[in-house]
Amino acid sequence: MKPRHLLLALAIVFFWGVNFAVIKLGLRQISPLGLGVVRFVLAAFPWIFFIRRPQIPLSSLALYSLLIFALQFGLLFTGMKLGVSAGLSSLVLQLQVFFTIGFAILILSERPTRWQLLGALCAFGGIAVVAANIGGDVTMAGLLMLLLAAAAWGGGNIVSRVISTRHGAINMLGLVCWGSLFAIPPLLATALAVDPQGLAASFVGLDWISLAAIAYLVYISTLFGFGAWSRLLSLYPVATVAPFTLLVPVFGFLGSAVLLGEDVQPWKLLASALIIVGLVLNVFGKRLFGRTSVAGASSVPEERNAAEPLRKAG
Repeated sequence: MKPRHLLLALAIVFFWGVNFAVIKLGLRQISPLGLGVVRFVLAAFPWIFFIRRPQIPLSSLALYSLLIFALQFGLLFTGMKLGVSAGLSSLVLQLQVFFTIGFAILILSERPTRWQLLGALCAFGGIAVVAANIGGDVTMAGLLMLLLAAAAWGGGNIVSRVISTRHGAINMLGLVCWGSLFAIPPLLATALAVDPQGLAASFVGLDWISLAAIAYLVYISTLFGFGAWSRLLSLYPVATVAPFTLLVPVFGFLGSAVLLGEDVQPWKLLASALIIVGLVLNVFGKRLFGRTSVAGASSVPEERNAAEPLRKAG
C-alpha cells in the first residue's frame, strides 16, 4: 500500500473510532432516533440529486438500508443513551464480524474455519467480561441494544454479499447516500410513535457542540469515511484494507478518554484484549498458524470470509 493510502486508511479508522465519542456528545441534547433521522437526512440530501442510485432492485436497497442504517444506528444510539460508554460501544459493535459469520453459516451454508470459531469464542468471552461489570458505564438494556445493533450490521453484510454476488461491484458512496434516504422513513416513523416530544425537542436550542457533532457524523464519518473507504477497496484487495478496522476500538477508547474523560478500567482492558484478539484470530489466524478448518475446506476462500464482514465498518 502506498504511503498516502496508508495514511488515508489510518485517518478513516481514526475518524470512525472517535465517532463514538462524538455520538455521545450529540446525545446530550438530541434523542437517539432524532439523531438518526438528522444524520440520514443530511447524508441523503442533496447528494441523491448528483449521485446515481445503485443499479440493484429497490427491495434489496431497502433491506440493506433497514439493517445497516436504520436498525444498526437506531439501536446503537439508543443503547448508548441507555447506558453504554463510547469506548465500550466502539468495542461491542465490532462483534458484527462474528454475527456476519454466524449468518453466513445459517443462510449461505458457509463452513466456518477453526480460527473463526476460536476468534468468536474469545470475542464473546470479552462480552461476558462486560456483562459481569453491569453498572456505571454499562447497563443491561444498553448492552442488549448494542448486541442487536451488531447483529443488524451482520445481517446487512449478508445482504451486501448477496447483492455483490448477483450484481457485481457497487458504488459505495451511492449506496450510502441512497441507503440513507431509505433509512429515514422507518426511523422517523419509530420516533414519532415512541417519542414524538423527544423528537420535537431535539432540534430546539442546540448548542455548537451538538451542531458540530451532527456535522461530524454526516460529513466526516459517513460521507468522507465511506467514500474514501470505497476508494481504497477499489485500489487494493479487501484482505489488505479490511484489517485496518481492528484499530477502530483502539481509537474509540482514546477518543472517549480525551473528549469525554472516560476512565479505562482494568476490566475494560481485559474485555478489549479478548475481543481484539478474537478479531485478529478471525482475520489473521490462517496466516499466523497455518491452514486448518472445521470439517474440511471452506466453501469460500478463508481470506475472503475473514475480511468481508469488516469491509464496511464505521
